[in-house]
Amino acid sequence: MGKSIVEKILAQHIVIGEAVKGSEVGIKIDQTLTQDATGTMAYLQFEAMGVPKVKTELSVSYVDHNTVQIGFENADDHKYLQTVAEKYGIVYSRAGNGICHQVQLERFGKPGKTLLGSDSHTPTGGGVGMMAIGAGGLDVAVAMAGGPFYLTYPKIIKINLTGKLQPWVAAKDIILKVLEIFTTKGNVGCVFEYGGPGVKTLSVPERATITNMGAECGVTTSVFPSDEITREFLIAQDREADWTELLADEDAEYDRVVDVNLSELVPLAATPHSPGNISTVRELGEMDVDQVCLGSCTNSSYKDMMTVARILEGKKLHPNVSFVVAPGSKQVIENIIQDGGFASIVSAGARIAESACGFCIGNSQSPKTEAVSLRTSNRNFFGRSGTKSANAYLVSPETAAAAVITGKFTDPRDLEKLGIKYPEVKMPAKFHIDDSMFIFPGDDKKDVEISRGPNIGDPPAAEPLKDKIAGEITLKVEDKITTDHIIPAGSKMKYRSNVPKYSEFLFEVIDPTFHDRAEVIRDSGRDNIIVAGLSYGQGSSREHAALCPMYMGVKAVLAKSMERIHNANLINFGILPLNFKDQDDYDKIDQGDALEISDIKAALVNNQNLIVKNLTKGLEFKATYILSDRQKEILIAGGTLAYMRKQQ
Repeated sequence: MGKSIVEKILAQHIVIGEAVKGSEVGIKIDQTLTQDATGTMAYLQFEAMGVPKVKTELSVSYVDHNTVQIGFENADDHKYLQTVAEKYGIVYSRAGNGICHQVQLERFGKPGKTLLGSDSHTPTGGGVGMMAIGAGGLDVAVAMAGGPFYLTYPKIIKINLTGKLQPWVAAKDIILKVLEIFTTKGNVGCVFEYGGPGVKTLSVPERATITNMGAECGVTTSVFPSDEITREFLIAQDREADWTELLADEDAEYDRVVDVNLSELVPLAATPHSPGNISTVRELGEMDVDQVCLGSCTNSSYKDMMTVARILEGKKLHPNVSFVVAPGSKQVIENIIQDGGFASIVSAGARIAESACGFCIGNSQSPKTEAVSLRTSNRNFFGRSGTKSANAYLVSPETAAAAVITGKFTDPRDLEKLGIKYPEVKMPAKFHIDDSMFIFPGDDKKDVEISRGPNIGDPPAAEPLKDKIAGEITLKVEDKITTDHIIPAGSKMKYRSNVPKYSEFLFEVIDPTFHDRAEVIRDSGRDNIIVAGLSYGQGSSREHAALCPMYMGVKAVLAKSMERIHNANLINFGILPLNFKDQDDYDKIDQGDALEISDIKAALVNNQNLIVKNLTKGLEFKATYILSDRQKEILIAGGTLAYMRKQQ
């Protein structure tokens, strides 16, 4: 039997375990990336491991999130990151160089390699045939120290692409169609592998758009073949030596095959407040649009920017629309300037933002009250834009450009009626390349002094797992609670290296009183317990969604189901992740109920269900868990750092 692309990459990287679906394996990580919102804590954790230098082939520290420097905190973090990179052999990408996923794809992505990133959209690297996985910062720190990354050997779903996209239909519409098919939940432990004749019609930036937003389905990652299209992209990046062909065998077998005919797709949109709420643009009618935001790691490439530039050539921004453009990298800016696209965008009336995450994470360009905001980014969670009453829609660059011109939600195919022809943008044979915004480490940096501002504190330590958890349901939430709900992005991210301060904002989107309640319970010696519905922990890889609850005394999360990265982060910080054995039990308990879970260690050792007693209602029910023997040891030790110290 032949092998899939995913099987081929994993076969070259498994160092612990065997290639058995559903079992835990440890894989060697070739490259890592961090960004500044998650990086500071990741490197503090790396420092705590006492390793003199990173042991990966390449590790890159990007500054692309907290670039709006109001106050000293972000600038202090950036200086810390720069000096840590210099000391430990890490490449440092300065603010202004671009968004981590776009830049990594341009300058460092290699087919067949593994990439672990402390950002959930790291699977963007699958656009060049990498096994690129998002994870919590602590997992990335372990990989930098030479440790394996553990994952469940995945089910592999082939998405078979046929046909060719019609004019005005984009790669964004492909992944929105995939989201319509798979939704945002129920895909944990799976990988998407793209194949079929339609693959050859897609450029690397288009493939990267698709792998980027596979994260919204909850899959481990998404992978495209490395073929002649990939080779042409790497030649244009002056990196032909990094290319290797990587194709699935013709007789490879998959757990599931889903066909998507590109010729039949139409312009789509994700409607508020989930990337999984899919509608055709035509169905949404001609509603007025207040804001259009072009950019983010999903759609900020040369091809995206030049396509919009050509559509807007000679046109002016509608008077009722605010138009924001954030090119994905310095390279993108320089190349669209060289090819005339930048002038068209500026002339149309765009506000040019930094090459950074910006509006996507809600730390700038928040729309007006009750606005309709069209965004080419990947998430439209409630409140993520920075304006709770706003409605954010996720669309392609083509649909975004149509709204810039008309001021309304417009199917871009209708621009033909205005005499606008669809521009066929070709990828450059050679990009203009300037790597001067990277700081590459020298050979001997043992004496480098690491800069630590007053906002930077040591990672708080978890306690060893108690044999009895006794406390209160401090918060009960419904389905699809995201990490944005748990701990906000936006302006609060500047406190990510200050866990006590950042913890004050836990669950503020849902319940601003949570922190004070949790503090009272923790300080009284009781335990905080969170109860949740389906797909708890969707979205970002931010480990602070586990680290801050740990600091506030949360000892267990009991949910109908949990997403992969968040589940791993809970374990990393010593919080017990549990599932209802009978999901109907979720409806029998309420916030404020006193719960007790006893004999925990014996149950874990013997693979038995845990008995949860509701002391308030006089009920009891069973809770299950999905934990490897290694994860059980981590929990009992009190988290990954404590476990590593014990191992040493």
